[in-house]
Amino acid sequence: MKEAHLIIDIGTGNARVAVVSPGGELLGIHRENIIYHKDGHYPEALYFDPAQLWEQVCRIASCAAKKAGDITVLAVTSTSQREGIVLLDKKGNSLIGLPNIDHRGREWESMIADQSRVYQLAGRYPGSLFSVMKLHGIRRRREDIWRQLDSFTSISDWIGYKLSGIVGYEHSQASETLLYDVARKCWSDELCDLYQMERALLPKLVDSGTVLGIMQPDAAEMLGVSREARVVVGGGDTQLAVMGAYPDTDDVVIVSGTTTPVIKLTDCYITDRQERTWTGRHIDAGSFMFEANAGVTGLNYQRLKEIFYPNESYDVIEKELSELRDFQCIASLGSLLADEKTPLTKGGFIFDAPVSHQLTRAGFVWATLWDIACSIYENYNTLYSVSAHNKDYVWACGGGMESHTLRLFIAGLTGKKVLMRGNYRQSSAVGGSILCNRALGHEEAAPGLPEVVMPGSGTNYLDFYTEWKKTRSSLRQIFTT
Repeated sequence: MKEAHLIIDIGTGNARVAVVSPGGELLGIHRENIIYHKDGHYPEALYFDPAQLWEQVCRIASCAAKKAGDITVLAVTSTSQREGIVLLDKKGNSLIGLPNIDHRGREWESMIADQSRVYQLAGRYPGSLFSVMKLHGIRRRREDIWRQLDSFTSISDWIGYKLSGIVGYEHSQASETLLYDVARKCWSDELCDLYQMERALLPKLVDSGTVLGIMQPDAAEMLGVSREARVVVGGGDTQLAVMGAYPDTDDVVIVSGTTTPVIKLTDCYITDRQERTWTGRHIDAGSFMFEANAGVTGLNYQRLKEIFYPNESYDVIEKELSELRDFQCIASLGSLLADEKTPLTKGGFIFDAPVSHQLTRAGFVWATLWDIACSIYENYNTLYSVSAHNKDYVWACGGGMESHTLRLFIAGLTGKKVLMRGNYRQSSAVGGSILCNRALGHEEAAPGLPEVVMPGSGTNYLDFYTEWKKTRSSLRQIFTT
């Protein structure tokens, strides 16, 4: 029987379980969409049923294990969307799950007078995305839940709790709560006071890549693994994906998933005087992730593929993209730029009228990928303006990087080589396997040589980039006047 680690990953759109060998080989994977429900107490509130999600996780794990064949699971770890939380009562029962896309705290975003102080301590400008504002929304309008609340934790740490019976909060996930002092690596009494949150609500902090405990008998039975398997503390999905790329300090990593964080790994706490960036804890002992995020990008691409290429593979798309001789339209689809104070909530395509016979479905996809690449480039430049990046390459990982065209765009705009490891599509699963190996004291597998995409020549990317900026500016003007 093959030895393996089980990596449970709760993303924004779907839950998946990967079976990975200690050497980083993907043995099996299965996924299902997460079911969200609207909460009518708020304009922008979504939640999930923790019991329903746990049933999904157990079912998915069983399917992934069957695909992997005869295995012995040595360790199980978990990762999840950042900012999402699960609320617990005094008996340890799960009350409600609040995903990162839940904005029930939007109405109270301005409750803190000195928001710059929050940025200095928490490393991100406060907003309804972050966990404490979800809690505040519960306190204001869901008294039925609030009076039962005893504790809360991140979704990945909640999975760890379901597996081991031990409640903890891992540091990279704690960075997303606005209750954590990122520089000092601890819960912040000052931030708790500002948000009027009881310190007793906060679980003990636990270190990623350490053994949380052993499998609870019922959890072991439901997942079909040995009771002797170790439960390993995981972390945020972006952090695990970054780890799976095997970068060095001061490297930049682009993680192309539902959203696209642009990350620089640093060994010191960095903040931006203009308060445009985030700084959070990475999942090793002393590193930080200095970040700007291009927002919803991969999800745009996925949904437009369903419209233009519902029955075709990504290979067909890439073939048609390679046959384009010039761009047929330009797009702005609501990606985030760190330099912009307010996000674009409307988007669109602009092309010549009357509609040219040369305009094809590939032209719309080209424009979508170009919008993603330009957004990445803008956010990269914001990071560079605060903390210079002088290496001649960037790392890339995540399912969005399956598009060779997108990689070429990024290389062309940044003037940097784009490097990718062999398992770049499942980089967070590789990162989870690394954590399991560390927790068990096993030797880590050496990463293979990366694939390299060189900056191209002969294409005037900067002219296209200027056209994109004009399009984005025009759409902003239309929809904000």
